[in-house]
Amino acid sequence: MNPFDLPPPDADALAHSARLTQLIREQIAAHGGAIAFSRFMELALYAPGLGYYSAGASKFGASGDFVTAPELGPIFAACVAESVAPVLQQIGPQARLLELGGGTGAFAEVALKRLLELDALPDRYAILEPSAELRHRQRERLRERLVPPLFDLLEWPDGPFGDEWEGVLFANEVIDALPTPRFAIHNDEVFEEHIVIDGERFARELRPADDFLANAVRQAERRLERRFEEGYRSELLPQLPYWIQAVSGGLRRGAMLFVDYGYARSEFYSPDRSDGTLRAFYRHRIHGDPLLWPGLQDLTASVDFTALAEAGLAAGFDLAGYCSQASFLLGNGLAGVLQRIEGLRDEVEKQRRISEVKKLTLPSEMGERFQVMGLEKDVEFGVAFMAGDLSYRL
Repeated sequence: MNPFDLPPPDADALAHSARLTQLIREQIAAHGGAIAFSRFMELALYAPGLGYYSAGASKFGASGDFVTAPELGPIFAACVAESVAPVLQQIGPQARLLELGGGTGAFAEVALKRLLELDALPDRYAILEPSAELRHRQRERLRERLVPPLFDLLEWPDGPFGDEWEGVLFANEVIDALPTPRFAIHNDEVFEEHIVIDGERFARELRPADDFLANAVRQAERRLERRFEEGYRSELLPQLPYWIQAVSGGLRRGAMLFVDYGYARSEFYSPDRSDGTLRAFYRHRIHGDPLLWPGLQDLTASVDFTALAEAGLAAGFDLAGYCSQASFLLGNGLAGVLQRIEGLRDEVEKQRRISEVKKLTLPSEMGERFQVMGLEKDVEFGVAFMAGDLSYRL
């Protein structure tokens, strides 16, 4: 059933989805006929060899399901490198850079080249990538496009650094893909969305939330100073503080930089947003059925940036700033990029770069939908968040 008039998958893709569907059905049967939506999302995205991010199909760019900022061209990564260069320089020769989820490797390629120009190269550049297929693609791309001294800085660990370290952690569109619980309010009680089997299809069903999720929802209400209305549904990541602790590991001095789409808490849980922010991406189309074709579509939920700031503070970091992607890029070298674009003689290349800037900065594109948050510990970002800081909204 395809109620959204999406282009149908081919036979091989449908067979792949059927294998993942069977795995999920077995999990549901093994857990009394239902699994939490967060578990469904985890399997749909990360089941070894079958999940959306674990399997080998193309995800990024025109042939995939969505386009991330680094895939548009070099501008985004160059500006991010500009923003973290002062942090790496303050730390010195032992600085490391940990990128969560490396995509095609496009970000690492540009960032390393720009950091070389800024005399701010890290001692080690690690890409924490859950997909073996993507790790292979990243390694091949970067081996071809980087000179050996830069490529030799790269590593692909199986987890966050296990020792104490100093440097920068960077994550672009990572938190939105964390498997998230879905809650609902019914008769003034907190319920959790579960997935059950309904004939040949999966279906959603509400079951009473456990204490961990219910307490997190009630705490969110206290901080919002209002109760959620009857029937209100949304997402909440009570495990976010633990995730931040896990990925930052032994980061004793340095900074974390997160780029994602999302809102401050009051906007995230707006009364008008009564069914949450969960959506599916399939071949550059957004639709509302997360249960369709498991393994063939991306599932994502917006980020509560207030919760992210709280998690960072609890982990011992200070809030460096919070702003829109457009403001962040303007404050970190975009003006110089625009000047260089104006000087291009190749008219086709000039138009390509102008289009890239528009997609990154216009409110109707990524400019306002994507937000940037910096967290720092015993270092300073410098001017990174001087343009358009929105911390007061948190």
